[in-house]
Parts: sequence; structure tokens; C-alpha cells
Amino acid sequence: MRYFSLLAVLFLGMHTLNPAAAQTGMTPPEAAVKPVELESHGHVRVDDYFWLREREDPEVIAYLEAENAYTKGMTAHISDLSDALFEEMKGRIKEDDSSVPYRRGDYWYYTRFETGQEYPIYSRRKGTMEADEEDMLDVNTLAEEMGSAFMQVSGVQVSPNAEHLAFAADTVGRRIYNIRFKNLTTGEYFPETIEHVTANLAWANDNQTVFYTKQDPETLRWYQIYRHTVGTDPSEDVLVFEEADDEFLSFVFRTKSNQFLLIGSSQTVSDEYRFLNADDPTGNFQVVLPRARGLEYSVDHYGDAFYIRTNADGATNFKLMKTPVAGPSMENWEEVIPHREEVLLSSYEIFQDYLVLVERSQALTHMRVRPWDGSEEHYLDFGEPAYLAYLSTNVEFDTPLLRFGYTSMTTPTTTYDYHLGTKEKTLLKRTEVLGGFDSNDYITERVWAEARDGTAVPISMVYHKDTPIDGTAPLLLYGYGSYGNSIDATFSSTSLSLVNRGFVYAIAHIRGGQEMGRQWYEDGKLMNKINTFTDFIDCAEYLVEADYVDPERLFARGGSAGGLLMGAVINLRPDLWKGVVAAVPFVDIVTTMLDDTIPLTTFEYDEWGNPNEQEAYEYMLSYSPYDNVEAKDYPNLLVTTGLHDSQVQYWEPAKWVAKMRKMKTDNNRLLLKTNMSAGHGGASGRFERIKEIAFDYAFVLDLAGAVSIETSQN
Repeated sequence: MRYFSLLAVLFLGMHTLNPAAAQTGMTPPEAAVKPVELESHGHVRVDDYFWLREREDPEVIAYLEAENAYTKGMTAHISDLSDALFEEMKGRIKEDDSSVPYRRGDYWYYTRFETGQEYPIYSRRKGTMEADEEDMLDVNTLAEEMGSAFMQVSGVQVSPNAEHLAFAADTVGRRIYNIRFKNLTTGEYFPETIEHVTANLAWANDNQTVFYTKQDPETLRWYQIYRHTVGTDPSEDVLVFEEADDEFLSFVFRTKSNQFLLIGSSQTVSDEYRFLNADDPTGNFQVVLPRARGLEYSVDHYGDAFYIRTNADGATNFKLMKTPVAGPSMENWEEVIPHREEVLLSSYEIFQDYLVLVERSQALTHMRVRPWDGSEEHYLDFGEPAYLAYLSTNVEFDTPLLRFGYTSMTTPTTTYDYHLGTKEKTLLKRTEVLGGFDSNDYITERVWAEARDGTAVPISMVYHKDTPIDGTAPLLLYGYGSYGNSIDATFSSTSLSLVNRGFVYAIAHIRGGQEMGRQWYEDGKLMNKINTFTDFIDCAEYLVEADYVDPERLFARGGSAGGLLMGAVINLRPDLWKGVVAAVPFVDIVTTMLDDTIPLTTFEYDEWGNPNEQEAYEYMLSYSPYDNVEAKDYPNLLVTTGLHDSQVQYWEPAKWVAKMRKMKTDNNRLLLKTNMSAGHGGASGRFERIKEIAFDYAFVLDLAGAVSIETSQN
């Protein structure tokens, strides 16, 4: 490993693990202290819990199980509440439900769930929705046949002639899949299985050739594209592309037109695409535009042209260009949609007569319809202060109908068909929320907090109409703020279990996402990362000052990079929070980013910084939650992780909790809960996943002492 030398492995003052004591549920486990010195840039850090990285070490497993036993004991008093919340959340779900069908070729495709079943069934009907139903893949049956407690199916794709099905299954939760093929005419599986690959795959037009992506077995970086012929031995598959730069990952997909296959190579600030006619699967891929540092672009196809969304020539918020397939180089580019300083071009959808643009400004999404004939363009009207509108499944060019989805903090996920010419909107489905839900019982708001540097930061929130906004309500503040991922104001049926008990549920749209445009992301990454954490704190302080929350009952929640946020804000302002839930938290950022054998590390140098460079190292070290744990009081803390997590390794939260146990000076709760059979996304089944949310909320409700709105009215 290039980043540190083991100067010494010291067993001084070593503590022994006491699982028996932990079984009582009262004495916290004490991880063994085995100091390791890590050297970088002449600076030595001592990591007492580096040994927890050894996944196969029985002592590591014993420690995690002891922590689980301690958590179970310490939360025994809320087990009934957790169970009740689960039943409550489950009771809002229409168990025998299905997605809105979409047409591709001769078939209508959809997924459905059956009562009591954890997993979806992939189905279709030929010609009309009145035709006989054909179940292509029952994931419940697949999980039962494989005897797996975890089952994640992804990459489900039907061949162009609709006769074959390809899909990928992960039975561990580490996002390492096996690809299988099924003959949809006979119902029989093909004999081969492509093992230990990703779920990224694409059919060629011959209905026999599939391109798929393979990951590096150690780092899990997607780096190889293979060509497979259905019905043949995978050992004969042909490597068609290998991404040599360890800061890039690669993937493959078909254009909407189905005429081209594209191989993409991407990292945080650069992209490169190669194309191949899908009718010629054994041909050679050609480069659309060579990669260049800082050049981001994506590609789709229509007619005789590629359409390219890009930040080229200083288009920070992106623009849309058009270029001939026969000569896609930049000198042939023609501008379709110019760059605008105040509006981010998020995505687009091409139709024969219309171009639909998805734009983002003032922390809201907008849909803009532009006829190709040059007639007047228009925007769709959504009419709420905070919401998310998004493109749904649009597989046809020659149609005047745009399918889009809409949701807000008071509106369940809704699917519409919108006539681009007449502007008529047709409701296709609104997710049914059982249990007497009435959106009129809830109020949603969009407010703005002033950050310490004067920046206005939006906050979206929802609360019950009977909740007093007078500084007496408990509040849960959610945040993320990384990778340019925008956390939008969407509906959550599970959060009703908080809101119906008098909570305000709020989302801080902090820098690091793209809610306010691309610059919002740039201002919350690399050497600006601290803005993400201070924005979240400033939002919390605003909510206290504006009487949205009782300052003694303020809670925070975040996961993954949002878990890093949780770790940073409790180091900076531990006094602000009554309790914090940190899910799969990325808290050991310096050690992880120095280890190029860990998944995602090299790919993310342009997100966090490359700590092999001293300036970046020192900046990252200044906020890394694990490295900044101190001897002081911390809030109540629930930390969750998964043993098989491939994105944030389980040992990061495990080490963090162990160090906090040793350092903290309070008697507040510190709980670590490890799912021993899952990965980054937690449990795979729809009900098992709800159980995990119910547990998190029971932890929060117990600390808040909240009662239901219904109870308070009696």
C-alpha cells in the first residue's frame, strides 16, 4: 500500500473484548486497542482500531456481534414501539400493487408485488393490458430457490425481439452480481451464469449478444466491458474495452433509439464515450470525443445526430449540443440549448416533434417543452412551494405524450402522461397510502436560512396541521450534501410516523448537492467541503431561532456521505443535537482515501481530494469525523452499517464507535447496529427495509418523548 508504513504495531494498554458483559445489554463492549502508526507527509496518526478491517478475523466478528447484543439490550424498552412503528408503516403500503405499465414494441411491461411478498415480480402483457399476464421473473421464487436471506435483482432487460430476458442477482449485498438468461418463450433458463460481475448490461440488436461490465475483484471499480453470446460458455467471452485509468470507471448502455451501443468512461470531472452500431456487435467502438481534464459530457442519439449535454467552454450549468454521427468531433457541434448562469440543465428527453428539458433553479425542478418547429415553448406548472418533478419511462420518439413523475412532501408519488401539444395532463397513478392518509392534514413549507458567509440555504419541511410552530415541537433534520446529488422535497410514507407524533420533518438543501445549480456542488466539495457541514449547522440554528423546533429536541439523520455529515456536525456542534442517526457513515475519510485498494477511492479524488497531496491531506484531516473525536460530551447516537457494504466498509463506523466509547465524557447512548447479512443499502426486502427505518425512528421518538397527534387531541 502506497500511503503508509506500519512503523509499529503496539499492544500497549490493550483492552480485551467482553462479549459476556455486552450480553447483559447494559455494559458497552470495549474493543481491543491495538495501536498502529500511519504515516503520511511526515505526520503520524495513531489508529487504535485499524485491526477491525480484518473481516475474516473471529475477533472482529465477535466485536460486531457484541455491539449488536449491547444495542439489543439497550433498546429492549423500545422494541414494542419499533414493532408498532413497523406495523404502522407496513399498514400504509398497498401490498398487492403494481407500477404503471409502459409500452415497448408489442408488449406492456410493469412490475408488481403480491400481498406478503418481499420482492417484485417482473411481468408483461402482449398488445393490450387486457391480454393474459406473463410473469417474466418472480424474484420471490428466485430468492427461495437460492436459499438467500438477501436478494437484489437489477439490470433486468428484455432482448430487442422480446424473446430473451437478462438479469443480474446479488445474494450478499456487496453489489457483486451473477448474470443469468431466460428464454421467455419456453420459460427455461439458459445453462450459463456469468459470475462476479456488475448489473450493468446491454443487448445488441441480434438478440444473442450481450455486453456487460466487470469490476476489479479487489477495488470493485467497473473497468472492463465484455461481449457474451447467449448460450455459450462465459469463459469464451471477449474483452472489448478496458479502462486503464484507475480514476475512471466504465459502463455500457443502449441509446433511446436502440441504434447504438455506448461505452462510457467517467470520473468526477471528466467523461469519454465510445459508440458502436447495435446491428454490428462484433465491430469496433469509436470515440465520440476524447477525454480531457474537466470536460464532462453525456450522449444520446436521434436521427443522424448525437445530442450531447456538456460543460464545454465554461458552460458550468451545462448546455445541449448536436453533432453528426458521421463526424462527432467538436468542430461539428451545433448549439441547441445555450448555457445559462442561473439555471442548471439537469437532463432532457427527445421526441420527434418536441424537446423536453429538465432544469433546476432555486432548489426546484422545472420542465420546459420546446417544439422543434420553433413555435412557442412553455413550462409545466406544478403549483407547490417544494416538490420534485422528474422524467419517467419514455421509450418512444413518435408520440406527443411525455410521461413524468411528481411528488412533494404532502403528495405521494404520482405518474402522469402530459400531451406536449394540448398541454393536457392525465393522471395515471398516485401511490395509494392506506391508513386514512389525507394530504390536507399536512403543511409543507420552503424557508431559507442564512449561512455564516451570507449564502441563502433552502430548507423544505412538512408537519401536521395540528403541530404548533411555537418552539415546542421536536424536529428531525435530514441532510446529504455530496456528489452533486440533490435531495429533493419528496413524499415519505414512513416519515408520517414521526409527523403524526408531532414532529417537524425537514430537509436541509446544503451545498455539495446541485439544488441551486452546479456551483452549489462546487462550493461544497474538495477544499470547500466545510461549507456542507456549516450549512447544516446554520440551518439547524435557523430552525431553532424561527421556533420550528424545541432546542432540546432537535435530531439529525444522514447516511453514507450524509453519515460523514453527521460525524462532522457532532464534532463541531455536539451540544446542538438531542440525538443523531448515522447510517452507513463515511467517517474515516483520510485512511480510506489513502488506500487505493478500497472500492471507490481513486474514482473519488475529485470529490474529496487526493490525500497523497499534502494540502488536500491536511484539509481532509481537519474535518474527518474519526480523526477529530475528542474527550467531550456527544449527543445520543445510533450508528448502522452492513458487514458486506462495498461503498462504506463496515469498519469505518465500527472504528468510529469504538473510539467514541473510549473518548466521550457523557452518559448518552452510543449504539452500533451491524446487519450481518446485508450491504450498503441495508436489508433487501421491502418489509425488512421498513423494519430498519422503524428501529431508527423508535430510537428518535424515545428520546423526544413525542406523542401522536391523535393522542394529544383526546
